[in-house]
Amino acid sequence: MLSAKPFRRLGQTILLSLGVLALGVVWDNWGDMVLPQKDAPALSGMTTEAQIEQGRYLALAGNCMACHTSLGGPALAGGRRIDTPFGGVYSSNLTPDPQTGLGRWDAQDFWQALHLGRSKGGRLLTPAFPYNHTSVIAREDSDAIFAWLNTQAPVAQPQPAHSLVWPVGTQAALAVWRSMYFEPSPFVVDKQQSAQWNRGAYLVEGLGHCAACHSPRNALGASGAVNDLSGGLMPVVNWYAPDLTRDAETGLASTPLPEIVRLLRTGASASAQTNGPMGEVVQHSLQHLSPNDLQAMAVYLQSRAQNAPEQALQSPRQPARISLQVANHGTKVYERHCLQCHGEKGEGINTPDGKVAYPSLAGNRAVLMKDPTNLVQVLLYGGYGPVTKGHPRPFGMPPFVLELDDRDISAVLTHLRTQWGNQASEVTPLQVNRIRAAQGH
Repeated sequence: MLSAKPFRRLGQTILLSLGVLALGVVWDNWGDMVLPQKDAPALSGMTTEAQIEQGRYLALAGNCMACHTSLGGPALAGGRRIDTPFGGVYSSNLTPDPQTGLGRWDAQDFWQALHLGRSKGGRLLTPAFPYNHTSVIAREDSDAIFAWLNTQAPVAQPQPAHSLVWPVGTQAALAVWRSMYFEPSPFVVDKQQSAQWNRGAYLVEGLGHCAACHSPRNALGASGAVNDLSGGLMPVVNWYAPDLTRDAETGLASTPLPEIVRLLRTGASASAQTNGPMGEVVQHSLQHLSPNDLQAMAVYLQSRAQNAPEQALQSPRQPARISLQVANHGTKVYERHCLQCHGEKGEGINTPDGKVAYPSLAGNRAVLMKDPTNLVQVLLYGGYGPVTKGHPRPFGMPPFVLELDDRDISAVLTHLRTQWGNQASEVTPLQVNRIRAAQGH
């Protein structure tokens, strides 16, 4: 007869291990709250106009307004729904209202939120707030942003309850997720690089939180490190954020620095235009940054692209083998809807002062991208660049979501990707259908 003792001991061992693991998760997320508090870093004392202005500038650099303002609502009062694969998250109220905003917070509470992703009182924040990136922000800059927020008009607007699927939004689930994927990343100066390079790295990895879009996410929603710029499909919004370290996808390694700066500042350069989510970033954030900061970001991004490990050499692309029926159909759709703006040979049109009105499609990196998601998105919903001081009246492309079906779109995109020296794979009706369905159309 088998003894029950070994099984009892095994059960006790498992329970003990789970208990130790649970204690480790709790300590990892709240352990510092039960320890004697270290003295907070010295603050700057009385708030000055210079500090407030610095905070305003940094809040623009971080694009705080975009997420913390609901459509048509008061600025920074929160309430904007941010959709995730696990449900909706509503942004918090950043105005100094004492009941629903930050009115009862101090600079230390705000710093803890940025650095640890934890609200006043210890509540863990959802990672829709990119606290892995805000943990990069220096204490001086955190205090400046908080000082500026305190100058805003208080708005009494409670944060709506998140609509995340259970148990994703629970504190226990957040604690486990954070123990697996979150580690504060204070910025460390690379002494082998210039001050300009380090400033660019600080902006890209912290306030710019570029990797929040330009790095892949796993099944649990975790993105790469704050400096991971390897590209990936953005969940829910369904745009592909290109790999910023691959010249084939962005041209950052080979584009002259002034043109990179121009793209960041205006949304358009001689060889590229921003659209979709990146267009919004230029519209609401990047165009407001100083020339020095934009130059620093360009220097850092170009350095990353130039120093990335060489991609494995691929055999030359072979022209896609497409049927005569698809080729003829694509040609007809192009002639009917595209030729007038993009030219008979995909050469595009420039304005008299040399600016791009309608981009060339021949040799266009966006056209040749392995993942055709962005091409389908632009054709469905239109292509409109941001309105900026340096590009006040961008030309645009109308949406064709109601005019062209999946077969039309796949045929014309295949036409673009196989003409004028372009050599890229065919776009199929099934690919178009999946992208259209993901957007609910």
